[in-house]
Amino acid sequence: MMHTLTTDPTHAADLDTVAQLLTPTGDRVSDPRLDRWADELDAAALRALYRDMAITRRLDGEGVALQRQGHLGLWAPAQGQEAIQVASAHACRPDDFLFPSYRELGVLVTRGASPADLVLGWRGEVHGTFDPYALHVATPQIIIGAQTLHAVGYAMGIQRDGGDQVSLAYFGDGATSQGDVNEAMVFASSFEAPVVFVCSNNQWAISEPVSVQSRFPIAGRAPAFGIPSLRVDGNDAIACAAAMRWALDRARSGEGPAFIEAVTYRMGPHTTSDDPTRYRDAAEVERWRGRDPLTRLEAHLRRSGAWDDAFAAEVAAAGDTLAAGMRDAALTAQTRPAIEVLDDVYAEPHVGMTRQRERFAAYLDGFADGEA
Repeated sequence: MMHTLTTDPTHAADLDTVAQLLTPTGDRVSDPRLDRWADELDAAALRALYRDMAITRRLDGEGVALQRQGHLGLWAPAQGQEAIQVASAHACRPDDFLFPSYRELGVLVTRGASPADLVLGWRGEVHGTFDPYALHVATPQIIIGAQTLHAVGYAMGIQRDGGDQVSLAYFGDGATSQGDVNEAMVFASSFEAPVVFVCSNNQWAISEPVSVQSRFPIAGRAPAFGIPSLRVDGNDAIACAAAMRWALDRARSGEGPAFIEAVTYRMGPHTTSDDPTRYRDAAEVERWRGRDPLTRLEAHLRRSGAWDDAFAAEVAAAGDTLAAGMRDAALTAQTRPAIEVLDDVYAEPHVGMTRQRERFAAYLDGFADGEA
């Protein structure tokens, strides 16, 4: 006998549609799947979303500039993806634990990461730049999709501790082709773990278009694991916040995991080592520029009377101050002695690390002899 999976708010037929509450021109529209979850997003909440989105874009631009000027080894631009990053983090409680990939700059901004936290890792000075338990954010993961397993494991720990926190796993469309993501969904579904999977479908996995990655909507994969899913306009901050509130409510109430596919676009290169003009059509980029998440939320705030020059000036000043902090942290960073790369690998002394340190020290001494 065949069984049809019916999971609120999305059914299989809904996977071909993208839930939206704010049009690219800033008009507020209705979507029965999300309306009730957006009711509490008043003017103050929307201004807070815009503020962190605008700051994220300002800091993203500073990160690119610092890399181009030789102060950072690499940078992964987030322009165009600010809505899903910031809105999803805003929807969470402070004690919910977030597991980002390397591109979730907006998550770190929303959670209060310091300017130095945003650059020293990309400079290669430290393994991790902040205390994960202070921000309730895991160290951003470079290995594609690995953080989904970490997030599910943390969520299963929440279950065993009897807590009501939720774990979030952020990843891109390309990561859905990795085994880790699929294995994470198996465990999450089997154990009804309180975890939300947030796929930022930015249309490109480096140079591979999503049409090759997946012939059908990515959100359609989750129901096969027994996980309800929703496709949402990833450039619509209101829809992203509402979708996350639905998913968090489900996970927090013991109903198990949820999956959100945020349909968005990576406006810049995959990283600063990439040249997207080699594989992307300029006309495609311009089409998505017209769907910009910041300009549409600004248009809505203006239309609703929640925007004024003082607010715009405050946001710009805050962004400039934090960007100056990033630049100062990058320019004044002191490169540590090479031997310190072995520090903090283990919490306690380890005989294997002692031997490795001795061998590495001898190797470094060899260079010193040569210079003499």
